[in-house]
Amino acid sequence: MGFVAIDVETANADPGSICQLGVVAFEGTEVVETLDRLVDPEVPFHFGNVAVHGIRPADVRGAPRLPELYGDLERMMAGRIVVSHTPFDRAALARARARYGLAEFPCTWLDSARVARRAWPKYAKRGFGLGNLAVDLGIRFAHHNAAEDARAAGIVVLRAIEATGLSLAEWLVRVERPIAARKAAPPRP
Repeated sequence: MGFVAIDVETANADPGSICQLGVVAFEGTEVVETLDRLVDPEVPFHFGNVAVHGIRPADVRGAPRLPELYGDLERMMAGRIVVSHTPFDRAALARARARYGLAEFPCTWLDSARVARRAWPKYAKRGFGLGNLAVDLGIRFAHHNAAEDARAAGIVVLRAIEATGLSLAEWLVRVERPIAARKAAPPRP
């Protein structure tokens, strides 16, 4: 079963200020398509965000705005399972979509951080950031590049499938359940 993974970088603290978009399509364990685009967010950049991802206003001058890329997003994501690492990218896309009055298209979201927290007990409470997971799982990528982050999030899900034997469809259910079954408290004397 295939899926796509998405990541965005933003120009400022507003999640809808998308300045880079990365979408990576997986079939089985293989990457079959990558969309890696700078986006003109049409808003000011904050130096803190630039320090994280290195994208400056001059870099997006002349780049397409999100509405111009929306057809590609719909083609890649509609009707598919879409992986993001934490809810941030989903929220950013929803905020940007609302800003431009773009229609939502149907897809099923899967949070790779929630997957990691359930697949490996050591990440249940902390350490499940994408950079840390990549180091521990041996995933090489250029952090804070949207397409690279999307690819890494997709690989986290593939590694969880391999480690647990749960299918992608089973992970959609598993992430909705508690991280670990709670043990009953010992009886009080």
